[in-house]
Amino acid sequence: MAHCTGAFILAEAGILDGRRATTHWAYARELQRRYPKTRVEEDRIFIEDRNVWTSAGMTAGIDLALALVEADLGAAIARSVARSLVVYHRRAGGQSQHSSLLELEPKSDRIQAVLTHAQRHLDTPLSVEQLAEVAHLSPRQFSRAFTAETGQSPAKAVENLRVEAARLAIEEGRHTIDEIARMTGFGDRERMRRAFLRTLGQPPQVLRRNARLANAVAAE
Repeated sequence: MAHCTGAFILAEAGILDGRRATTHWAYARELQRRYPKTRVEEDRIFIEDRNVWTSAGMTAGIDLALALVEADLGAAIARSVARSLVVYHRRAGGQSQHSSLLELEPKSDRIQAVLTHAQRHLDTPLSVEQLAEVAHLSPRQFSRAFTAETGQSPAKAVENLRVEAARLAIEEGRHTIDEIARMTGFGDRERMRRAFLRTLGQPPQVLRRNARLANAVAAE
């Protein structure tokens, strides 16, 4: 097991030869350059390949540790440990290291509160009028302030948050595509498919197929 740049030590020892591995995104390309026999996946929280575990930086190590506990002792014990650590739940290994919320980087608490509200209520309409109410601004003032602070329109930011949440749910594989479309506020799979193509360049079905293939490879 290696956390963050500890993957370099495993790679130097030859342990990662022919294996899938990850590390902090800032060092992933360097890991791949130095150790070409390692199959580096730079946008993953953690990866398990034939009992060798690697993770991204800092908090990703907690996700990896909880996954180890779940693999050895079951989901109930892992949830209990997560509560003891004051962690809401572990992220799936396939989840991206990048976050739409972090990329938006709002400059004021007012806009941050709107983004937090949106993330927690993705299954609701989230119109400009509703979000402006959360910010205590008129719709026009809110749209102008939001775009100035984040570089995105409110509608585009909400779509990105929905795509991120839907992608995670698709990779976890616990719900159908139709259920995920409803849960994340797209309403139907066709609207979600169009949003995925705009944002990720791939439809949801391809991401699900890739996630299943990756899980099957990891289980071998």
